Amino acid sequence: MGKRRDRIAVICALVIPPAVCAVLIPTRTSLPNTDAALVLVAFTVAVAAFGNRFAGYLAALGTALWFDFFLTIPYYRLDITHRTDIQTTVLILLVGVAVTELAVAARRRGRVVAVDESLLAVVQSTAGLVARGERADAVTAQACVQLRAVLGARDCVFDPAPARVRGLRLEPDGSLRWGAAHWDLAENGFPDEKYDICARHEGEVYGAFTLTPVPHTAPSVHARRTAVVLADLAGAAVATERTPRHI
Repeated sequence: MGKRRDRIAVICALVIPPAVCAVLIPTRTSLPNTDAALVLVAFTVAVAAFGNRFAGYLAALGTALWFDFFLTIPYYRLDITHRTDIQTTVLILLVGVAVTELAVAARRRGRVVAVDESLLAVVQSTAGLVARGERADAVTAQACVQLRAVLGARDCVFDPAPARVRGLRLEPDGSLRWGAAHWDLAENGFPDEKYDICARHEGEVYGAFTLTPVPHTAPSVHARRTAVVLADLAGAAVATERTPRHI
């Protein structure tokens, strides 16, 4: 859907500027060029809000060029003789670029908010199981499914009694470590190597999730920290089940 929308935006950026300028030809002797420029900038804003950065830049450039070609003297030439028309054309281009960057930033913030909300929903779902006192195996099974989804892993297995974790491990801060060494996930993505997430509760380890990653993928820091929280929720469920209950 996103790619289709971007293609439509690019087509609009190519087709509509000359069409709008052509429609304004009968008014070019009576309508001030600054007013015509406002109409064209409004179109650029619409394309930038609907499409991607490329479509927004294309719309800004096309609007400036067709404004020069159709609406400034000498007409039907990419040449401008009046200083005010030069300023208006430059402003059309600059405003179009600025609006495009604002629209791209707004969409990015919107995506981040949507991702954060989905990660919160994942944590709330598992926390609900723990709060209701569901069996530890049910919590760890759900956590495995969610860890695969959050981290884009190919496989996930929970071991309630792992040997000492010596290989790759995901730390609470979202970093990936092997012993004291730090693996740059942002730069390199996951290596072609399984890694562990310890299921901790009150400082004790109650198991570990072993995940098989898709090599070179790099989930966000938010996603990696959420994965650690999910593992710790599972650790709490296992710890509760192992602890004798006094009634």
